[in-house]
Amino acid sequence: MSAHSLTTRLKARALELGFDFVGIAPAERSATADAFQQWLDDGRAGEMGYLTRNVERRQDVRRTLPTARSVIVCAMSYYTGDPPPELFADPSRGMISRYAWGDDYHEVMERKLRELLEWLQREGESFAEPVFGKVYVDTGPVLERDLAARAGIGWFGKHTGLLSKQLGNWFFLGELLVSLALDYDIPTTAHCGTCTRCITACPTNAIVAPYQLDARRCISYLTIELKGPIPRELRPLVGNRIYGCDDCLAVCPWNKHARRARTTGFAARDGLLMPELIPMLRLTAEEFRVRFQGSPLKRIKRRGLLRNVCVALGNAGDRRAVPALAAALDDSEPLVRGHAAWALGRLAGAPAQIALRGRQPQEADLWVREEIALALDSLSSYTGSTAGFYTPD
Repeated sequence: MSAHSLTTRLKARALELGFDFVGIAPAERSATADAFQQWLDDGRAGEMGYLTRNVERRQDVRRTLPTARSVIVCAMSYYTGDPPPELFADPSRGMISRYAWGDDYHEVMERKLRELLEWLQREGESFAEPVFGKVYVDTGPVLERDLAARAGIGWFGKHTGLLSKQLGNWFFLGELLVSLALDYDIPTTAHCGTCTRCITACPTNAIVAPYQLDARRCISYLTIELKGPIPRELRPLVGNRIYGCDDCLAVCPWNKHARRARTTGFAARDGLLMPELIPMLRLTAEEFRVRFQGSPLKRIKRRGLLRNVCVALGNAGDRRAVPALAAALDDSEPLVRGHAAWALGRLAGAPAQIALRGRQPQEADLWVREEIALALDSLSSYTGSTAGFYTPD
């Protein structure tokens, strides 16, 4: 069987398995290897220490699979439509990045990629040597956007994400490193032109220049990757986003080509399409485990999610959240207690002050005590005024 014939059948099989677009690139050193290293050296990765490990393997896939000759890159749409406008505009509900509305994409894509590898190994029996391969879905030491760009899937947008003429912004990537030489696709040219909508849309100015992202300011980093407290100066900018942020992706004109997801598992689970914030703050550890089993949200654990919910409630300015936030001051996690204190400091009024003052003498964690003290200081400036805060009729 010729490489051309096998490549053609391989792409057809990938589409049958549910992938929306397939491209193939030669296994070689990444064209963006030096830029990636500079980004790390500049500290823009924040606390994502895993990115600083195995840098050489990320820069050249042959360090992971020495026999690799080709990289098969598969894209899968996760676009399932837009939320109803009335939910989107409601600050009492939490915004979750659309990629996390449904099932965990790692499991969905990895299963299909392994099936594709097994098919390729069977088909490749006509070659003189066995086919070796490795599967990655956002979990291994590879620069997947670089590989996808070289495989013709899309191009780097000014928000630093990958854009596709066929899929817009809404797609996942998975890679299959194989020891076979296949037909390679031509890299796609960039098509952002003079558009800067993504840069303007970023709530925290994390896109510091076209094609340059400081992850330390990105809301997706702050609500997912960051394990500790969200910096105080950035909390008001997070708004009601409790898991990730789609703002720079959502404004892109290329989304007019977004293709509906064929995988039903990416449809929004019950309660994950703009969920109400106050009930989420009451989640027990067991309720969190059951509710988010098989969901991307399980990654940030209960403490991370409730940290984000506290920030969102503080930004919503709805005093109906005071009882739930006051109860959160007794949470077993200092991360939750500290952000609950900050949120209460944003809500003004006697109930918030009473809750904070009652908790302050009992708090053993120094950082949380500082948060309570700062919240009480901010509350004192609101005495006698409710300007800027929502008060229920």
